[in-house]
This record gives sequence, C-alpha cells and structure tokens, in this order.
Amino acid sequence: MEIAKEMRRDLGYWLKVQREKKGLTQSQLAELLDLKYYSFVSQVENGSCRIPQELYALWADSLGVEQDEFAKTVLEHLEPGLHEILFRSDG
Repeated sequence: MEIAKEMRRDLGYWLKVQREKKGLTQSQLAELLDLKYYSFVSQVENGSCRIPQELYALWADSLGVEQDEFAKTVLEHLEPGLHEILFRSDG
C-alpha cells in the first residue's frame, strides 16, 4: 500500500509541475475545471485523492498537456502493471 501512496504523490508532483508551467494557481485550475473548491486540486497534488477518469481530458486540456500523454502518465502512476503491458517496448 505504501508504494501506491508514493506513486500518487509522484503523480501529484507531476501535475503540480504541469500546472505551474502553465502559470496557473490551484484556484485558477479549479475554475477551469469547473470545480466548486480549489482544495480538490490541492488534494490531487498531494496524492490524497485521484482525478475521476471522466475528467482526464479536461485536466489535460486545462494543463496544456496532450490527452494521450496525460492518460499514459496517470496510468503509469496509478496502474503501473497495466501501463507496462500496454506500453512496454518490444525492441
């Protein structure tokens, strides 16, 4: 279980970096995502909760990240075994 928490924290850090690259505060991102409270962004960034899958595309677009890159990164951190099966190099 501790590895899963660490992976969520790592993903949260990546999301924070993407947000900061875009020059957004947590509040501004929350507004783009049509979230009632910016604290959800904070919780995702600190690894205490996950982004609902139905919001992946909106988060990607709001952060200026290609949707496929966003999905791969989320999958790599939340489902590393599945990510390995789907994206391992055969060469």
